[in-house]
Amino acid sequence: MLLFVSPLVAILATRLHNLTSDPFLTGYGLLVMFTIVLLVVLSFVRYHDPSLDAAVDDVAPRVTALVAVKDEIDVIDRCVGSLVGQTLPGLEIIVIDDGSTDGTTQRLRELAAEHPQITLLVNDESQGKKRALTRGVEQAAGDIFVFTDSDCVLEDDAVETLIRAFRAHPEYGALSGHARALNRDASLLTRIQDTWYETSFSVTKAAESSFGGVSCVSGPLAGFRREAIYNYFPAWANDTFLGRDFHFATDRQLTAYVLGSVRVGPKLKERYAHTHFVSSEDHAPSHWEVGYVRAARVETAVPVTMRSLMRQQVRWKKSFVRNLFFTGGFYWRRGPLAATVFYGHVLFVTLAPVMVVRHLIWAPLHGALLLTGLYLAGVLFKGMVWGLAYWAHNPRDGRWIYRPLMSLMSAICFSWMLPYSALTLRRGVWSRG
Repeated sequence: MLLFVSPLVAILATRLHNLTSDPFLTGYGLLVMFTIVLLVVLSFVRYHDPSLDAAVDDVAPRVTALVAVKDEIDVIDRCVGSLVGQTLPGLEIIVIDDGSTDGTTQRLRELAAEHPQITLLVNDESQGKKRALTRGVEQAAGDIFVFTDSDCVLEDDAVETLIRAFRAHPEYGALSGHARALNRDASLLTRIQDTWYETSFSVTKAAESSFGGVSCVSGPLAGFRREAIYNYFPAWANDTFLGRDFHFATDRQLTAYVLGSVRVGPKLKERYAHTHFVSSEDHAPSHWEVGYVRAARVETAVPVTMRSLMRQQVRWKKSFVRNLFFTGGFYWRRGPLAATVFYGHVLFVTLAPVMVVRHLIWAPLHGALLLTGLYLAGVLFKGMVWGLAYWAHNPRDGRWIYRPLMSLMSAICFSWMLPYSALTLRRGVWSRG
């Protein structure tokens, strides 16, 4: 760690007298470090895994697991197999094939014939992932819906662990599991991403969960109470932005309906009162909390090439932009601590492209190489903080050293994608690429 910290200390020592005259740099640096320290403290001091608590009800809920699939012949066996192998008894499994053309449909028919708990729904033509999942939910009998992605593999007790947390905490309308990279040993790039997944869940989601405000229940393992989300599926399936359909599955947007149930729920229900989702079951909006269950684990395939990783980053940033205009309008009502974490992250992501241009383009062109060095050292220092958090949760795992590389890669390669994503927001694809 000293190898990373020492250059930063040296640069700060030579530049300290100039920092106060550069309020933009100083303010940004303080914002980033304060947000990171706050997240780490909350995750280690305040977070408690809700699955460790005793159930408060005696009746086990019905549970439906859903996955939408399109052209996944190479991976669908392991995904469906992990659902069939869950330890939770009586699990209903609904698989929606959204117009596959590569043999996936036939393989799913074979799996459904082998396992009676699987219900297979087939769309002759692709309708998009959101509409495919919405069709599945309409057929689901569960009191709790558990979603996963077709390139994911759940641990055997993942769903049971998630449901244990729901039974112990009726205040939770949605819960996220903990994801790691399924193919983390494939390359240096996948190992780097794996460390990012670990800290994104064990630190960021844990911190948000400490005040019941997880802002994104991620697709690899996402659980929702029926009463908290059922009425909003037509709004999700038909979500529009800037006058056009927003095609992404948007885990953030689905989570936002739970977080903002009281604020946005009545208008959404009124708009879709004619649909089966509202007319058949009218659930009253409630002040739901959204949490994270560290013990509910899933592995997800991550991009193996820089090109596919950059495409993924563009999709995620488009969802970030769209969701900011939705969740950002009411999240401040969840309290000062929640607002500090949420809007601090928003400012950090929004200003990141500006900081990259200033420090990696403008500064070298004007001979301010020391400023460039200070910025890069700060990025590595931030990555080291995340790396130490990784090490604290995985003390026998030396992969923590890859986490600073993800911070460096995010700053140099990914931050500029935010303006590009905003400018191309109206484009959309089904595939995760």
